[in-house]
Amino acid sequence: MVLQVIGKKMFSGKTIRGGEIVARILAAERVDTVFGIIDGTYFGLIAGFEPNDIRLVTPRHEASALHMAGAYARATGRLGVAIASNGPGVANALSGVAVENAEGNRVLLITSCRRVGIAYPDRGGAYQYFPQTEVTAPMTKWSVHVPSVDRLAEIMRQALRVAFTGRPGVVHVDVPESVMNADVEPVAAWFREPAQYRALEPLAAPVDQVARAAELLRGARRPTIHAGSGVAHAMADVELERVASLLEAPITTSWGARCVMDERIPQAVPMCYVDAVNAARADADVVLVLGSRLGETDWWGKAPYWGLPDEQAVIQVDLDPGILGANRPTELAIQADVGAFLRQLADALAARPVPAERLRARAARVASLGEMKAARRAELDAHLKDVAVPMHPAHVPHVAREVFEDDAILVIDGGNTAIWANFYHEVRVPHTVLGTAKMGMLGAGVGQALGAKAAFPDRQVYCIIGDGAMGFHQQEVETAVRSGLPVVYIVLCDRQWGMVKINQSFMLKPVKTLVMKSLDPSETINTELSETRFDELARAMGAYGERVADPAGLRGALERAVASGRPAVVHVDVDRTKHMWAPNLKTFKDMHAEPAGKK
Repeated sequence: MVLQVIGKKMFSGKTIRGGEIVARILAAERVDTVFGIIDGTYFGLIAGFEPNDIRLVTPRHEASALHMAGAYARATGRLGVAIASNGPGVANALSGVAVENAEGNRVLLITSCRRVGIAYPDRGGAYQYFPQTEVTAPMTKWSVHVPSVDRLAEIMRQALRVAFTGRPGVVHVDVPESVMNADVEPVAAWFREPAQYRALEPLAAPVDQVARAAELLRGARRPTIHAGSGVAHAMADVELERVASLLEAPITTSWGARCVMDERIPQAVPMCYVDAVNAARADADVVLVLGSRLGETDWWGKAPYWGLPDEQAVIQVDLDPGILGANRPTELAIQADVGAFLRQLADALAARPVPAERLRARAARVASLGEMKAARRAELDAHLKDVAVPMHPAHVPHVAREVFEDDAILVIDGGNTAIWANFYHEVRVPHTVLGTAKMGMLGAGVGQALGAKAAFPDRQVYCIIGDGAMGFHQQEVETAVRSGLPVVYIVLCDRQWGMVKINQSFMLKPVKTLVMKSLDPSETINTELSETRFDELARAMGAYGERVADPAGLRGALERAVASGRPAVVHVDVDRTKHMWAPNLKTFKDMHAEPAGKK
């Protein structure tokens, strides 16, 4: 008799469905939540969830399932899992696959496909068939078709190795319905603990490279730390703050790493203080780049936003060796998990500290950047004195920051709405901001908020989103109600594609736009939206709904939404023109052009 124990599960050689092989492997990986829509083609998998203590959260659209899994992974540092059924289910999931892989979220997508014998290759005319792995392959870390039930466990283990190796992303396993629903006798070798098939410890840096990095940073006059999303995936906020304190070095972040530090610490230079960020990067003589590609929104690491390569040494640390030195030459390229590296570096710096005199000089630099931050904060906060109706959009993230707990998770979604939210929100607890910083995917935040709430049911989760973005997946309010996920959606409504409109206005009539601040709707092309009463929509779906236009009533509306204990939607009318003129518009336009400085 075969006897095998996996987690809490003990079984003998009785027949099981193929899908339960997958369920037991997921349970061994401590997966407790899967996101996706039920379907008969993978019933064998779904039926295996409850016996393995896995819950299924079912959205109204498969793209949302990917966003929910991606947010779950980003917020917890664990594996997010989504499922999609053959044909249209997988087609619906594709936008989510592209986004979550681009954002670098560790997601396992399990899909069903038509039975063995009529698919891979298509027999010709197979219902609900298309080459799913071939389509997803270019947008995933790895995409694989399972040819038979005897290879299912082996391929799942390989998928998990890929998922937990290198830069996170989406891994896709496509399983025929005839494999997923087959009755099979389990084989003991199929079921192993994770340590038996993949490395569990994060990749540490070579000792000599850690020593060299410590030496460069110890001797620097003006060091700067630049944190990318690799810091978020490593959950290395404590280590980051410790190293910054030991070095007395300012920390800038990529847009995707907005969440990696408490922005109240002196060394923090949040991305909303653009001039201070540029100053911290440009005048540094040594920059420690952690888990960042130095991409377009980081100006490709080029002057004048960064120092010239012959004047500024770069230490770059990343799990992905293909990123090291890709966009900027490095003095030292280190392949390692940034959390492991930071622990090693902190120990090296603690053992041999930076000289006190040098630390004092660096502290003066940090203080100078703090003055720049304070001056810019005063300029931004001047908008809060505007109490006109409908309200100035700056009020929304500002008041929300006061209403919600410090450890509440904020999901940011939209065009101009995302800018207003980022510029008026302060991160006080690391890992509490989610979004799609690389792709800017409208509507993703609706599902991301649900994924975050599923991960942390005892914490507040709210989403600041534009009305255009909310329209992509507004049906997921019903998912929130049905699934018992009391998320608060705050929808900034200006009834237009605001970011498109401001750019279009400058292209069509730049002088009039600059003088009048807005063109008549007849002067732009398809930028107008009809009004959607999102508060009424929420109530129709069983959620709490309220509408507010006066900034004096915003706090009360948000407090009532939270107090309802239900999923809630607060429809906020914002001034259409003021909303278009988001902070630092010129900066975002400049980011799309090659920096004019020397390479």
